[in-house]
Parts: sequence; structure tokens; C-alpha cells
Amino acid sequence: MTTPTQRLAELGLELPTVAAPAGSYIPAKASGSLVFTAGQVPFVDGKLPQTGKVGAEVTAEEAKDLARICALNALAAVDALVGLDNVKGVVKVVGFVASAPGFGGQPGVVNGASDLLAAVFGDSGAHARSAVGVAELPIGAPVEVELIVEVA
Repeated sequence: MTTPTQRLAELGLELPTVAAPAGSYIPAKASGSLVFTAGQVPFVDGKLPQTGKVGAEVTAEEAKDLARICALNALAAVDALVGLDNVKGVVKVVGFVASAPGFGGQPGVVNGASDLLAAVFGDSGAHARSAVGVAELPIGAPVEVELIVEVA
């Protein structure tokens, strides 16, 4: 059976370094058999590749790619806490999309995260989800994603 770490390698992906918290929180916390991540923005090497609102400065397709990066960052937080290969499945994804007025494509944007999780975990990556449009996100991020995963 292929592990999540092996699937990441097959996809040509590596987990990034866990981003340092920007406030009074920790990147991930376990409670019982669940791990909850803090919201993860699409940092790449400590920087946001894009800022702005989806449907204005950022296209929906660009935001979908950014949501994928958010999910990778969340998986890095899980890995640092409990080890990625100890994840039994993804329980829930919450995606926040900084949306321009009239933009209603939040579910398509958050699919970037959901599709990555399906690729990494297979059937165990199926999850409940919320995709929420918001006026602003920290430091101008277009997207933020948090995860709840179940661990062995």
C-alpha cells in the first residue's frame, strides 16, 4: 500500500517547512484522534506569491492553485506534529476566499485543496468541506485553508 509520503513524491511534491505562526497560536494541535491545523495561507519560501481579492486581482484559476499550496502547508503542519503517514483520513476542510464583490466561485477555488488531498490520500482524502467568501484575509492573502484529519 502506498503511503501519503510516497504519493507526494509520486506527484513530484515536497512538504514545505512549517510557517512560523504570525500570532499567538500553534500550527497544529491534536485532540484525541483528530489533528486541527491553524489556517494556512499560500506561503512559498516565506512569501505570498500573490495578494489581492479573487475575482479582481487574482483569477479563480490562480486562486485554485494557491489553495493547493495552502493544503500543502497544512499537511506540513500535520506532518511536523504527528507524521503524515499516521493520517487515517481527512475529516474536514475549511477554505476562506478573499472575494471581490460579486465573486461566487469559492467552491471551485477550494477544489484546489480538495483535489490535492484526494491525490495524496486516495479515498481517505474524501472530506466534508466549507468554502467561504470573506472580505479580507491576513496580509492580503487571497486564500486560507485549514484541515481536520484523523490519525491512527
